Formats: sequence, C-alpha cells, structure tokens
Amino acid sequence: MNRVTHFEIYTDDPGSVQPFYRDVFGWNFQKFEGGPIEYWLITTGDDKEPGINGGLTRPREGQSPGTLNTIAVSSLDQSIKRIEQAGGKICVPKMAIPKIGWLAYAEDPAGNVFGIIEPDTGAK
Repeated sequence: MNRVTHFEIYTDDPGSVQPFYRDVFGWNFQKFEGGPIEYWLITTGDDKEPGINGGLTRPREGQSPGTLNTIAVSSLDQSIKRIEQAGGKICVPKMAIPKIGWLAYAEDPAGNVFGIIEPDTGAK
C-alpha cells in the first residue's frame, strides 16, 4: 500500500512563517541544498514517533499557498499511467530531486493536487 510520506507547505515568504511553526509546534527547518528550487526541510519530531516530516517552499507556477501531501510509490511511471487511466492528470511532469528520487505532481478528478515520489538516491 502506498502511504503519505511527506507534506509541503507553500508560502510566498518561507522565512516569515518558519518562526510561527517553530514557536507553535517546535518544528526545525534546514535548507535543502542542491535542489532545483529554494526548499526548506521540516523535521516535525523524532523518527521513532508516528508522523511525517515535510518541506516549506514558494508556490510553483500555477499553485497557491496551502499544503500538499506526497505519496511514496514503487514506480513513478506506473503510477502516472494509473492516475491518467483513473481520470486524474499530471500537472507537473516527472523530475529528479537529486539524491532523493523522482517526483511528479498530479490532480485527482476533483482537482485536488498531490505529489507522487519514487525514492531513488541515484536521481540526478
């Protein structure tokens, strides 16, 4: 079964909202180096406890501020095919996230956007 493994918060000014999440929830932020965009990794707690970590970035073209979940899949290409066959669409095509994996963004038939990622530390 494929599970949500990551969330993203989109904001026009990532630096201005970090103190909010740090002060309210105790989250930690670390800048991700080497990616295609400015991106901050969010650690929400101890990996031994239930929950997921996330990221903070600016909205990509066509996106609005908000939150998006990313689902880990064993094959990005197969998942893209299944999404399209089920009436969804790919809104951001497959891209490499260096040393992390292959990522795409999709919409379900109701227009809800989500990420799908195939972990692959060799992605370039």
